[in-house]
Amino acid sequence: MIDDILLENLRKKMNVSFDVLLKNFSGLRTGRASVMILDNIMVEAYGDRVPIQQVGTVNVPEAKLLTVQVWDSSLIKATEAAIRNASLGLNPVIEGQLIRIPIPDLSEERRQEICKLAGKYAEQSKISMRNVRKDGMDKIKKQEKNKEITEDEYKRISDDIQKLTDELIKKIDEAFSVKEKEIMKV
Repeated sequence: MIDDILLENLRKKMNVSFDVLLKNFSGLRTGRASVMILDNIMVEAYGDRVPIQQVGTVNVPEAKLLTVQVWDSSLIKATEAAIRNASLGLNPVIEGQLIRIPIPDLSEERRQEICKLAGKYAEQSKISMRNVRKDGMDKIKKQEKNKEITEDEYKRISDDIQKLTDELIKKIDEAFSVKEKEIMKV
């Protein structure tokens, strides 16, 4: 019973880490417009840094174009600067209260850089999984030491934790492989 609860808690923590990875992947540019490209952009507004979604509406009117309809005209320059300085290779154009962001085709070099970043995100997620596994292993080791579980139970639970970790690391590798193909597709 305790091991089922422990495994379920570990699974939840690992799934949160996997969800963060998928969110990070969604923000990587692949050559076509997506509102998620701008998700991590923070704009200097009202003396604080706020997500771009809190200063305007982000839309995809065409496959190679994003627009940001800024609600407060005093924030247009700050929004444009935040997009330009986000290291996404985007060149926004201001038209009144609308910022047009053409999505240029990616060069081979830029695609490789984005793949490296995706690999970094995947590795961070794997490290997070391993840390969750370590916490779980430490808990059951402590339980065995305190004679709360037997040596056989310890071995069985540790095998289950390892299987869970292997399963989720395989999901990370698969997600990275899919994202890498998507990025490198011309």
